[in-house]
Amino acid sequence: MEAVHRSASGLAWYCARTKPKHEHIAAANVSKRLHLGVFHPRLRVERATRRGVVRVVEPLFPGYIFIHCVIEDRLNEIGRTEGINGLVCFGHRIPPVPDQAIWELQECFEAEKPMSIEDRLAPGDEVTVGDGGFVGMSAYVLRVLPARQRVQILLDILGGPTPVEVDRSSIVLKKNTLAELVPGLAATHS
Repeated sequence: MEAVHRSASGLAWYCARTKPKHEHIAAANVSKRLHLGVFHPRLRVERATRRGVVRVVEPLFPGYIFIHCVIEDRLNEIGRTEGINGLVCFGHRIPPVPDQAIWELQECFEAEKPMSIEDRLAPGDEVTVGDGGFVGMSAYVLRVLPARQRVQILLDILGGPTPVEVDRSSIVLKKNTLAELVPGLAATHS
């Protein structure tokens, strides 16, 4: 397999596929065992679960990490690293990821720490109740009551739409796209 468009030193960023839910394992193994630069941006988000609303860390690119290396020198080692399924390739070509793309992402993810995504609720937003007697139900925000850490939502109960006031921590804003989750990234690439 060949790689193209490398820097003068031969170093470039490459995208590696990981085993499902093994991004952190693959990144740690590439970094510690192969002593290569690794970048795997993560998000800290809220999710509604049976136990209520929990904060979880998820990869920005599920199933992928970025590795900085001279690919010809490390191709076999990377392929044998625990957690890695292989490098992203097109035919027999392993394309490098442009340095600029990685640098822009790294600016958003300081010190490899997960970026916290804050849900900014507004009237009309669709939410899921993650706690209490209405767990799992979808609703719409009517009013945000920040001083009391409460939100008034519109639930379809008792035969029709009913306004209900709940703790802010018991609901999760429904998001469907990465651009909605990370507005800063969407703004820089629009």
